[in-house]
Amino acid sequence: MRTITTEDGTEIAYKDWGKGQPVVLSHGWPLNSDSWESQMFFLAENGYRCIAHDRRGHGHSTQTWHGNDMDTFADDLGTLIEKLELKKVVLVGFSMGGGEVARYVGRHGTKRLAKVALISAVPPLMLKSAANPGGVPMEAFDHLRAGSLVNRSQLYKDIASGPFFGFNRPGAKISEGTIDAFWHRGMQAGHKNTFDCIKAFSETDFTADLRKFDVPTLIVHGDDDQVVPIDASGRASAKLIPHSVFKVYHGAPHGLTDTHKLQLNADLLEFARSASASG
Repeated sequence: MRTITTEDGTEIAYKDWGKGQPVVLSHGWPLNSDSWESQMFFLAENGYRCIAHDRRGHGHSTQTWHGNDMDTFADDLGTLIEKLELKKVVLVGFSMGGGEVARYVGRHGTKRLAKVALISAVPPLMLKSAANPGGVPMEAFDHLRAGSLVNRSQLYKDIASGPFFGFNRPGAKISEGTIDAFWHRGMQAGHKNTFDCIKAFSETDFTADLRKFDVPTLIVHGDDDQVVPIDASGRASAKLIPHSVFKVYHGAPHGLTDTHKLQLNADLLEFARSASASG
């Protein structure tokens, strides 16, 4: 993997596959760029330059003690895009990565972007409150924090074998390889980084960022997402982003980049190829 260095000396590792219009992909928690391999392989084979980075503290990037917040993550993404001199980018974010993408637009605008795609993404706000009754209660995130401190390795096994891929549903076709891959990617990340990220992805309000979206936007969400509820996330984001295209994958879990990868790959390719993606 190649690296770029941010202003605070953090090395951000990234993959760069293929040639053509750039597609930049931001991964979810507690994963890394490997989680995008199905989409990157497919899109690169179809004429796109696919770039996916390891968020600071994840994968092969520097495990910083501080800066595990959405503003910093968005600025790291901005540094990557600027240092690689990318233009007309199709910017794609999954889960927490969708928050990173939204905050990037909020802080850096869309001058380097052609389109944005939010996949099972956390915006506008995950945390349940009086103003956001459809969100996830704080107790769920406290449970993640407690599990991380008690046995982080087992926590990732439990997430992957349960709600993330919908393997806890009756009749689900369980893939031990998919569970192992999730666990391995999670354990590559720093403990402090993944712990801090629970607050970052759950409590950050991206409403103002979404209101700044002024490029074509695709929103994809499964209606059986047990991790990021569709009503408080995908549906709410679609209402905030003018003229966005909202696609509901019926029966799909949170980790649809794996479970529904053929459908998602086709939708991303169609989205990237549409006339406005070329600028």
